[in-house]
Amino acid sequence: MYVFDNSPFSVLFKNYYRKRFPTLWKNFDQLVASGDIVSTKEVLREIEDSSDATLRDWAKKNKDLFPIPSAEEGIFVGKIYKVSHFQQNLEQRKLLKGGHNADPFVIAKAAVEKKCVVSMEKLKPNGAKIPNICAHFSIRCIDLEKFMEEQGWTF
Repeated sequence: MYVFDNSPFSVLFKNYYRKRFPTLWKNFDQLVASGDIVSTKEVLREIEDSSDATLRDWAKKNKDLFPIPSAEEGIFVGKIYKVSHFQQNLEQRKLLKGGHNADPFVIAKAAVEKKCVVSMEKLKPNGAKIPNICAHFSIRCIDLEKFMEEQGWTF
């Protein structure tokens, strides 16, 4: 149902401690186990570069959540970058420093698997961020709060 970008994982692990929000984590872990939450290998690479040890350890234990993109997803990434405006999404600094750019892979996975993207990025006029690219390709994109609302979670 959902393809998570790095940002909602980061927010969850930074702000919602397992000991303080046990019901949230029980619900979240069930969605991960059932395959209703997925991500992509590029997100795992971003997490591995993260300073959040708890998130890194969790990701390491849940590697199946982060599969290598399929050929079909790779083709869709190419479609994204055929739109010249979205080439801005390739941040020059990331490319020069060997950084990771999971955005197009998250979007491609959602497009191919007919799922919803969950990202903390905001839609900006004339932007080249995840919500802008999703809107261009008619892919549903929500933030973490909307995800929790859709799940009916209240704490």
